[in-house]
Amino acid sequence: MYVSPAPLAADLRSADDRDKPSRTDTLTAQLCDLIGGPVGDHAVIGRVRFWTPMRVLMAFAVVFLALSWFGKAGCIQQRPEGPGVMGLDWDNGRQYIAMCYSDTVPLYGAEHLNEGAFPYKKQWTDFAGDGRPQVRYMEYPVLSGLFQYGAMGIAKAWHVSRLPGALEVVIYFNVVAFLLAMAWLVTVWASAQLAGRRVWDAALLALSPLVLVHAFTNFDALATAFAAGGLLAWARRRPVLAGILLGLGGAAKLYPLLLLGPILILCLRTERLEEDSLWGRMRPLHAAGAAIGSAAVTWMAVNAPIAVLYPKGWWEFFRLNTERHADPDSFYNVITSFTGWTGFDGKLSSGETPTILNLVSLLLFVAACAGIAWIGLRAARRPRVAQLVFLVVAAFLLTNKVWSPQYSMWLVPLAVLALPQRRILLAWMTIDALVWVPRMFYYLGTDRKGIPEQWFTGTVVLRDIAVIALCVLVIRQIYRPEEDPVRRDGVDDPAGGVLEHAPDPALPWLPPLLRPRRAAATVPEPEFAQPVSTQ
Repeated sequence: MYVSPAPLAADLRSADDRDKPSRTDTLTAQLCDLIGGPVGDHAVIGRVRFWTPMRVLMAFAVVFLALSWFGKAGCIQQRPEGPGVMGLDWDNGRQYIAMCYSDTVPLYGAEHLNEGAFPYKKQWTDFAGDGRPQVRYMEYPVLSGLFQYGAMGIAKAWHVSRLPGALEVVIYFNVVAFLLAMAWLVTVWASAQLAGRRVWDAALLALSPLVLVHAFTNFDALATAFAAGGLLAWARRRPVLAGILLGLGGAAKLYPLLLLGPILILCLRTERLEEDSLWGRMRPLHAAGAAIGSAAVTWMAVNAPIAVLYPKGWWEFFRLNTERHADPDSFYNVITSFTGWTGFDGKLSSGETPTILNLVSLLLFVAACAGIAWIGLRAARRPRVAQLVFLVVAAFLLTNKVWSPQYSMWLVPLAVLALPQRRILLAWMTIDALVWVPRMFYYLGTDRKGIPEQWFTGTVVLRDIAVIALCVLVIRQIYRPEEDPVRRDGVDDPAGGVLEHAPDPALPWLPPLLRPRRAAATVPEPEFAQPVSTQ
């Protein structure tokens, strides 16, 4: 007989429904041996006053963001360029050898932010590869451009103050890094909320190798924060707010708008023509329409003033993306690298539009989206929102002619929510992060002891294979929901919002080719809406 060494507490409540990775995940179980082993069978869960899961995740994220800043710090080192004159130490390809390159630093001068000019209004002349002059403007979407302008204003105010100083571009980088770190913390927070009882899945988001490499490579953390916030608002049955946040994300980087497609497909699948006493209060298609409508209005509200006042500056982002050739990271360039293929349009000079490449890229993405929509409608059980969203964003990156290295951060929160398999995700993130090494030495050039292009494009192939493998695993779990760890213990879809625990009808009003293969087992409808866990 066992006797408690002290009187039991009056409140013995325990969050026993929370996932315990030290017992359900082999990787975590092995790592837990370093700190005393897995959680006990009779442990009381969720009673720690300070170190709650969310605070632990925030601490993890802050540590990795700090390490990421140190990784970029080599590119903001200063050196004297003359009597009383300081400059950045980027001689002899230092930014590539130290692998600290960040777009933030060169763009401060290239986008003429150092002049204090307002983006989209300021124009300048560059010379193309063939020597032709070309009028240029800010090349980023409106919200990203205004974000850079705001950071520039803070940097200039700091520079003229009596605060500890440095080169203005160094201060600018640090301001941007701080703001992007806050945005990534929002991404981690929102993703942890979306994970529901599997809150510890977000630990891989906070500890991702891709954060170490790309948190401050560009401005993408701003878009991931809006995207994660939009999904969280949808999960909490606030479709208008979800649309507003996704619209703001689309004004920073266009990819958050892609999240609306899977939401529409899943709402279409869930819609029933007859009224329902519970779900008639917020029919799925009404919610989807509210989200899409508010996203469109928000995107236009942000873009319209710039488009009206500075139409050429506003159009610059779209013009450059239309005229841009295949990115070094795209599979189109990979084929060229290994075969010598000249591309769909042949050899083009700078400024010439790759018309056929643009069309092929668009058609491939549309075909991929059609396939994903078919999966979403035909699967025996309705897929989770995160699963379809991940597939769409992955398809966009794989078929697009541009895959800048920091774009991989778009996938991190979506992959963690769609496929919470820690070993698999860690393997993909490590492969993707390590692509940065050959990329930097390829950009260094063979004349400065860099590496040939094929060494870089070979690692791109490995990354693409890893992403395709993730897509295959997600599709497998869509067709075999019993293998989905999120859906254990009666859980339906923590990010589903109005879709969570909604009926999954046979949809007789759809063409037979688009109906579910069989009527899914009806999930009991809850008496009340089930909010996402805030633990």
